Amino acid sequence: MRKKLGRAAVRQCEEGKRANAREETGPGRRPKNVSYGHRPEEAPPKRKPDASSLRWGSEGSSTRRRLEQPSKRARPVRRMPPVIIDNPQVLALLAVCGPPPIGLRHRAMIVLMYRAGLRIGEVLALHPRDVGLEKGEIRVLRGKGDRFRIAGIDAGGVEVVRTWLIARSRMTTSRGTALPSDAPLICTREGTPVADAYVRRLMRRLGKRAGIDRRVHAHGLRHTHAAQLRAEGVDIGIISKQLGHRSILTTIRYLDHIAPVQVVRAMRERVWESSVEE
Repeated sequence: MRKKLGRAAVRQCEEGKRANAREETGPGRRPKNVSYGHRPEEAPPKRKPDASSLRWGSEGSSTRRRLEQPSKRARPVRRMPPVIIDNPQVLALLAVCGPPPIGLRHRAMIVLMYRAGLRIGEVLALHPRDVGLEKGEIRVLRGKGDRFRIAGIDAGGVEVVRTWLIARSRMTTSRGTALPSDAPLICTREGTPVADAYVRRLMRRLGKRAGIDRRVHAHGLRHTHAAQLRAEGVDIGIISKQLGHRSILTTIRYLDHIAPVQVVRAMRERVWESSVEE
């Protein structure tokens, strides 16, 4: 039975090996096939596999297998299909917005998305100076991609926004002071911005209150605006500028996704001579 050496004895043997190696090879050179001891509390240094070991050697086989394994792709986010609501349903939403002044704010917010095609973030970033009621224009300073554009709004939408501006000018904070001069167009009673998460919850709540049997969300009003413009025969270039798209191709894909008019029209024009007898 071999006697177990102590720590001092092991260290002495290792020093002897180093001394013999220096005598054989001379100073400044490291001999081959000589094992160097390590302190028990230290881990031995890791050896990096070279190119040959990654390809042929057994030491890099695990690394090679790990590199050759295909990475797991992230599961794509499931997108809900676009929902188009008609004009009577939008009127039902406006009817259940509640009493003024907050109900007037909700109505103006819905109209800006429905009649001007603005995104929810663009609506919440507007200021009163960005709305030209006389000309029927809305200046979107920072749209998607930080792009500037001017969107139009019809006379009916202008009147809804005007009613909210009048009520907003009469609002006072809890301290009895007027709203701050830098308060956004769509603001709270204290003049602070409205969160987009609040608007999303509000749209779902108003949809249930109005008895609409489909998903009601803020971006769906923008979809409805674009679909109505296409149904009215508005030029694709004007629709693209109104929606704030970078190119007309984006608008074409957008409209084909939410309102495939040509597909439906082509299917409706087909004739089926049915020979089914009752």
